[in-house]
Amino acid sequence: MLSTSLKRYAYLSIAAALSTILLKGAAWWLTGSVGLLSDALESFVNLAGALMALAMLSLAEAPADEEHAHGHGKAEYFSSAFEGFLILVAAVSIGYAAIERLLNPQAIESVGIGLAVSVAASFINLATARVLMKVGRQHNSITLEADAHHLLTDVWTSAGVIAGVGLVWLTGWLWLDPVIALLVAANIVWTGWQLLHRSASGLMDEAIPEEQVRAVEAVLEGYRWHGLDFHALRTRQAGRRAFITLHVLVPGAWTVQQGHDWLERIEADIRHAVPHAHVTTHLEPREDPVSLFDQNLDRIA
Repeated sequence: MLSTSLKRYAYLSIAAALSTILLKGAAWWLTGSVGLLSDALESFVNLAGALMALAMLSLAEAPADEEHAHGHGKAEYFSSAFEGFLILVAAVSIGYAAIERLLNPQAIESVGIGLAVSVAASFINLATARVLMKVGRQHNSITLEADAHHLLTDVWTSAGVIAGVGLVWLTGWLWLDPVIALLVAANIVWTGWQLLHRSASGLMDEAIPEEQVRAVEAVLEGYRWHGLDFHALRTRQAGRRAFITLHVLVPGAWTVQQGHDWLERIEADIRHAVPHAHVTTHLEPREDPVSLFDQNLDRIA
């Protein structure tokens, strides 16, 4: 299990979602705006996503066992995929409500106090998103990053809705309210698609980010000056954990102890360059042609 538990940040997200549901629901009840209703519905998605994040972070932090020797880190991808799915469901609901209001316009009431309540909810989301983004990037947690991105999208969505409701109030153009709600739905669809795509990439063992691969290669380049060489470098991301494997070619005359000592140094330097990385190395004699047969995933006969 990784040393730092992230579950307390999921609780923060749950608290923020509950607060914004109450505030945005009150704003919609006061004004009758379908745009503010769409904003409130997205907060229910935030709550569902936060609850799923808590469950998956708890599973991801469970230690490795006999059936899951590489740990449970990929559980985080289920959380972000679930949140992406919920976002798409919310978009359909918002679109339906907006089209119905477009066909049957309705005046907006108590705009001033309704918008003030909605602004307060947006500030809660903004503050929470900043915390989740910082911690998510620090600990390489796709669950917290996905939650943060969704909350930031919610902030911009709220800004658009608030501006739209304000324009309806000033101009009397009732059609603006449902049109803005439809734009909100389109924006939510894009966010949901991005989360689903990133989750699928993680479940398909996508390589670690390019900047981290370059960091690993920089470490290896320093060792080439000592007569070592490398091949079959492979990486994959599994939630917070990165897995890195490579083959290290050393002079054949070296003893096993010499080779082992160098591999220990290489692995330590890679772990320093890529936090939360599990590094596996394979020792091979540099002069033996057979050492070059296993550069591919499936060894050449």
